[in-house]
Amino acid sequence: MKPTRIPFLIAIAVVGVAVGWGLVEIVSGQTGRSIPVPLLAGTAIWLLAIALAAWTFFLRPRLRKDPGSIPVPPIAAARTAAFAMAASRTGAVVVGIYTGIAVATVTALATPAGASAFSSAVLAGTGSIVLAGAALWLEGLCRIPEDDEGDNDAGRVGP
Repeated sequence: MKPTRIPFLIAIAVVGVAVGWGLVEIVSGQTGRSIPVPLLAGTAIWLLAIALAAWTFFLRPRLRKDPGSIPVPPIAAARTAAFAMAASRTGAVVVGIYTGIAVATVTALATPAGASAFSSAVLAGTGSIVLAGAALWLEGLCRIPEDDEGDNDAGRVGP
């Protein structure tokens, strides 16, 4: 697996901005109203981001094999790395979509529905940034150090 690159996440977020903006334009064109963005969407994303950051913080000594900690089994570390990659990409998509919604609803801030949609989208977008950051941190901790790659005895023949 190749590590996640920041430019890749930015590209995903830019596509998400276009989708979010287009979604607002479609809804407002069809109904004449602002898109409803629930406050619980941002709250749920923030809870996920906080949970992932806490998990990363408490798993960090085990992944770094600090003295006195039980090391994480290799299969669990690989699954954790895959989960972190998925979480960073999901965070990038979600931040893009909610940023597009927030930018598109700026013109409707004078209305209560527009102000509510804008604040909920900003809340969800910032939570998604934290989610992606925590996922990148976790993915970085799961990386195998360069000097440990040669310690694999699987392909060695003889004593």
